[in-house]
Amino acid sequence: MPSTGTLLTASELVAAYSSGQLSPVEATRVALDVIDRLDGEYNAYTLVDADAALEQARASEERWREGNPIGWLDGVPASVKDMFLTHGWPTLRGSLCIDRDQPWEVDSPVTARMRENGLVLLGKTTTPEIGWKGVTDSPLDGITRNPWNPALTAGGSSGGSAVAVSTGMGELSVGTDGGGSVRIPASFCGIVGFKPTGGRVPLYPASPFGPLGHAGPLARSVDDIALLLDVLATPDHRDPNALPPPIGTYREAVRRDVRGLRAAFSPALGYVDVEPEIARLVADTVAALDEAGLVVEQADPGFSDPIEAFDILWSTGAAKWLDTFPEGSESRVDPGLRKVWQQGHTYSASDYLEASAVRAALGIHMGEFHTRYDVLLTPTMAISPFEAGHDVPPGSGLDGWPQWTRFSYPFNLTQQPAITVPAGFTSAGLPVGLQIVGPRHSDDLVLAVAKLVEELRPWPTDRPAGSPR
Repeated sequence: MPSTGTLLTASELVAAYSSGQLSPVEATRVALDVIDRLDGEYNAYTLVDADAALEQARASEERWREGNPIGWLDGVPASVKDMFLTHGWPTLRGSLCIDRDQPWEVDSPVTARMRENGLVLLGKTTTPEIGWKGVTDSPLDGITRNPWNPALTAGGSSGGSAVAVSTGMGELSVGTDGGGSVRIPASFCGIVGFKPTGGRVPLYPASPFGPLGHAGPLARSVDDIALLLDVLATPDHRDPNALPPPIGTYREAVRRDVRGLRAAFSPALGYVDVEPEIARLVADTVAALDEAGLVVEQADPGFSDPIEAFDILWSTGAAKWLDTFPEGSESRVDPGLRKVWQQGHTYSASDYLEASAVRAALGIHMGEFHTRYDVLLTPTMAISPFEAGHDVPPGSGLDGWPQWTRFSYPFNLTQQPAITVPAGFTSAGLPVGLQIVGPRHSDDLVLAVAKLVEELRPWPTDRPAGSPR
């Protein structure tokens, strides 16, 4: 299958800046050119600001020329999901109901840290309305498509970010993950997506989905994820739940030797139906880890599907947010989101507290599980990408997106760090992901295991074969 050329990682770009082989302005122009050529097909961006990006790139170029870069990612082209407040740009969250013309004078912690570290912000990536589902389409921006096959979904809700990174429309992006929204599209698009421990990346405003809400990086390599997490994992006074600064750096921790550690491999969590080809590819990758010295034992974590508790927490959070929308918004929001809005109002405070108790019990259960196993390995997704423009696979009979994302949302409930890394391709040429989950606060360990996967099973550095030349 044809490709459109080899992509550099952020780490490789920075090395080229340091040696003088490449400049941030050149790299930014390349990214903007790729956006011009590809985004009409894939719809990864809702906003691109070429002038601002080139201005940032020229400032970075001058810093590199003087030998004074302001961060490990100075001058790297990047994007943010249109869920993060960004000074000077509207944050519309995929909705027709948010006033574009209001003042936009605040940076979220994510965008503030990226600016402070010299990253070049190209623009904002697409999201379903308020990031509510596991695919990316919205009344505002339309459908975001999979770069390996544009007839298929890119996943969501950080689908625009995943497509941008996968195709070279910027080396890095940051998304949100309330039920799998970084890991789902990263898996479907064949890149790396990391949901850190809850509170590791500060959020402002607070997520309406409460403890389910996380922010995390997307990239084409594990090293790049670690570098970007070093940027993002800085406390911010606007998030009272933010964690203290990490001890050491993730760029160093990613090289930790994990051979000899114990891993549980759960092919189905005890209750998920997985496509046979996906199951085989993931099992092959896990076997390679075992042969390399990670001590792998097949073991389910032993909990039942927490989908009911997740649905209560998710829909009540959505309803609370949507209640702030202007009068008459019911007719303008995504029809699927309207149903979630209505569903959220059917639950009582007692229902919410019971769901919260389930969440707490699951966290305690997984804490005990990790006294026996350092990490848990699972498929990231049970299914391959399906037809774009649908919330569930057509003909599946499923009622909602969580029913096909059963490997991801349990670890939002527990706030554990979870990463997806590429684990091969199906016979149809579609990416498959391996999920690595660790105990809370073990972000460094999860990254180190992911790095071992990358070393054992290097993934392609070409653009997706479905990308037009």
